[in-house]
Amino acid sequence: MATKVLVPRLGEGVDEVTVTKWLKQVGDSINELEPLLEVNTDKVDTEIPAPASGVILSINMPEGQAAKVGELLAVIGKVGETVDSGQLTVDSSKESKVESQKSEPQPTAHHQTPTTNKDIGFISPVVAKIAAEHGVNLSQVHGTGLSGRITKNDVLSYVEGQKSKVEPRSTQPVNLKPASLTPDTSSPDTLIKHTSMRKSIAEHMVMSKRTSPHVLTVMEADMSRVIKHRAANKSAFEKDGVNLTFTAYFMSAIVNGLKAYPMVNSSWSDEGVLVHKNINIGMAASLGEEGLIVPVIKGADNLSLLAMARSVNDLANRARNKKLQPDEVRGGTFTLTNHGTSGSLFAFPVINQPQCGILGIGAMQKRVIVIPADGTRDDAIAIRPMVYMSFVFDHRILDGASADWFLAKVKETLENWS
Repeated sequence: MATKVLVPRLGEGVDEVTVTKWLKQVGDSINELEPLLEVNTDKVDTEIPAPASGVILSINMPEGQAAKVGELLAVIGKVGETVDSGQLTVDSSKESKVESQKSEPQPTAHHQTPTTNKDIGFISPVVAKIAAEHGVNLSQVHGTGLSGRITKNDVLSYVEGQKSKVEPRSTQPVNLKPASLTPDTSSPDTLIKHTSMRKSIAEHMVMSKRTSPHVLTVMEADMSRVIKHRAANKSAFEKDGVNLTFTAYFMSAIVNGLKAYPMVNSSWSDEGVLVHKNINIGMAASLGEEGLIVPVIKGADNLSLLAMARSVNDLANRARNKKLQPDEVRGGTFTLTNHGTSGSLFAFPVINQPQCGILGIGAMQKRVIVIPADGTRDDAIAIRPMVYMSFVFDHRILDGASADWFLAKVKETLENWS
């Protein structure tokens, strides 16, 4: 009997994935637990293995399409076995399916069941639902998906095209994505298609700027004592297999700041400010031209410098090698971005919603500074390793003074490291 491949729940609160790449095609043989496809959620790419051995009888979600937990991805069976309509339906009473949809209106049976038409091919539930809502005749839509299948974006683009024919140029389509610019094919310019990660980053950044009023405050810290401590302990850490990076010091200093000023470790809600008990610090990790990802160190307030450095090493390495799990990029209460690694002195980072703030660390530079008199000596000029710290905060939660108190605590921790 054929085996259905359904979208699994990849982590708490993960209700939807995007199919990024099929590793097998219809007719290919596959062994149980062999990777079948790749999906993306929260910018994390995850391989989904085959639940059984056999032959791929059908692929029911094209690349680039979003699929909810419990929806049908593919059918695996024996050579020569055919796929009937019963095998293309999923029991919506299954617990995983109910959990993934309990916050959404339930579509009708007509929209829920995938269909196949000999002229237009396989039609997914999402495509059928959108087409029905806008009165679209799918036989007039050109499919760009796998084997010419019609995707959600194909239907939306068709609707936008029809709207533009009958509406004035100043009229905006309702409940549709903004019309995209059509590239000039005669131009020497190159169109680079958006990846799912780049789309996710773009949506999150725009949403963040629309959500909270961003305010920037900047201080600089003398890293002399941190450098001395790192030089004295780096070899001992390496014996434990840990690379003692400056990021571990910044993370520990942030913990001290959040403990002293808990309102910074919070989120805004209409009912009030939600102050988080746990301190879960995300650290932005660059993936080069592919974008960036923010793995989260959970319970950062319970970690020693050694444990913090070990966690930083582990998450950074697995982020670069795309080995993170979806739960490891969720649940952050504050974020650190070390933009100085590329030479930037200071920046205006975008808040990682729904957090209260984000701290940017600039490049470390030796600069001439004034050492103030302390009663035993006059003012003096010295060369010190300095970094700018750019703290961007949600002005709905913090005012300038409270934001500066937090940043001053981070500065104090770094400058007085013992």
